[in-house]
Amino acid sequence: MIISQQLRKTNIAEYVLYMWQIEDIIRAYQCDLSAIRREYISRFELNDEQRDEMVDWYGNLIRMIREEGVTQQGHIQITKIVVQQMTELHEQLMASPKFPFYNAEYYKVLPFIVELRSKGSKDISEIETCLNALYGVMLLRLQHKEVSASTENAVKEITTFLGMLSDYYKKDKEEGIKFED
Repeated sequence: MIISQQLRKTNIAEYVLYMWQIEDIIRAYQCDLSAIRREYISRFELNDEQRDEMVDWYGNLIRMIREEGVTQQGHIQITKIVVQQMTELHEQLMASPKFPFYNAEYYKVLPFIVELRSKGSKDISEIETCLNALYGVMLLRLQHKEVSASTENAVKEITTFLGMLSDYYKKDKEEGIKFED
């Protein structure tokens, strides 16, 4: 909860990945708030007020997951909307001649995006494809599985690209970006 609030302000891509991880944690506990409170939240050093806030936060997320029908897979609307906002910002940055470094970084990751899309869903945005790649590698690392050198290289480039997009997202939210002169 506290981490999500900080990430939403500082790095929107990391926020999305964190929220996807929270969704998976909730699913691992079969959307059972009592089990999450007893077996997961109890691990954190929190005072009573912080614990209550965290329980409320997880309870709200569980409600959203159930109401939106994503108890087995998929993502809740709050993260889908953020990914859509990131995609829209990406499209604006690409359409503007004022962001040549962003464009250059995009074209560095484009071959990885094309390869990933050929293996997975073509119905999602390029930004979601990049986020899915990072999340997948994160899961592999958590499972102590080997990640190939070529995948590590792709992840490095995608991370740089999403980092730039996150910086522009933050700037746009804080002060606005002028896409034209």
